[in-house]
Amino acid sequence: MSNETEVIHHGLDGVVVDTTRISKVMPEINSLVYRGYPVQELAEQCSFEEVAWLIWHGELPNASELKSFQADERARRNISPALLDVIHKSSRTAHPMDVLRTAVSFLGVEDAAPEKTDAAANLNRAVDLLAKIPTVIGSFYRQRKGRDFIPPRGDLSIAENFFHVCFGKVPAPEVVRAFEVSLVLYAEHGFNASTFSARVVVSSLTDIFGAVTAGIASLKGQLHGGANEAVMRMLLEIGEPARARDWLLAALREKRKVMGFGHRVYKKGDSRVPTMKKYARKMAAFTGHEKWLEISDILEATMIEQKGIFPNLDFPSGPTYYMMGIDIDMFTPIFVMARITGMTAHVMEQLANNRLIRPLSKYTGPGERRVVPLKQRG
Repeated sequence: MSNETEVIHHGLDGVVVDTTRISKVMPEINSLVYRGYPVQELAEQCSFEEVAWLIWHGELPNASELKSFQADERARRNISPALLDVIHKSSRTAHPMDVLRTAVSFLGVEDAAPEKTDAAANLNRAVDLLAKIPTVIGSFYRQRKGRDFIPPRGDLSIAENFFHVCFGKVPAPEVVRAFEVSLVLYAEHGFNASTFSARVVVSSLTDIFGAVTAGIASLKGQLHGGANEAVMRMLLEIGEPARARDWLLAALREKRKVMGFGHRVYKKGDSRVPTMKKYARKMAAFTGHEKWLEISDILEATMIEQKGIFPNLDFPSGPTYYMMGIDIDMFTPIFVMARITGMTAHVMEQLANNRLIRPLSKYTGPGERRVVPLKQRG
């Protein structure tokens, strides 16, 4: 095919670059599946730990496997004094995603056996990241508020332990359940920008920590993981349900980006949204902060009416986290807590049948030119 007839797929839109056994958006049932299981069923019936095991191993764990996995993960939660020192030396005004990205890179420095690159060694690293990332998030959360570090506990689930290391207490079961559902829904989503970034990086046969560091950098962006933060800031800007419709109409007239709507893959609505919305409503009823859902409902109805564009998962998850008392800039690190499962699964899948990811580009610059000596350039 000549250069003149080449089709450019900006953003790799619609391009299939590889195969995967981990997850798939299935339009025929309007559902995202992890290893074949609809995510909404997993969210309602399984713990986040069960889903993590499924994503890594391909099957849901039996009781014995789950018990062993939970014990292993819980035993790994502590972070080294050296890493804690790195976190404590970070500026209190730093974005938590920048601190988390640095911490994951530092965990690579602490890797005791970097020469081991087999699948078992990388799975071991993946479990380590799953266990330590909540501790990293909690330690920075405490540090920037001038509070003492709270060590993780080994008798709590991943969801419960997150609240413990951040706030020093585990909230009501209703809060923990809504939070755990969000982790399940965020755990995996195919070749999304951050996961694909991680696959690209590891395809050069670098280490898993470098790949995850790149993935976190990608996930920070507002067009990706950072959208849940932007959604809540939008709701705060609107402030009251009575202002919601006019605010959105003005935003559309001015062609401003409205966060939390649209998706590259979903065209008729994100299949994860109904489940997250259900638990957002539970949180609103539990906390008495119904107005955030009232504003959201008006925005959603107006956007569908005006543009036919549906909300994505970030739209209900942002206010859900806010109602839990979590700082807005901590929303995306929570995304990492969950997505570390899918991201590392893809890294390992890439390495199992690796080919360096190296796409081509269509050159549109000047034709061949001769260099003019400096003294002859006007």
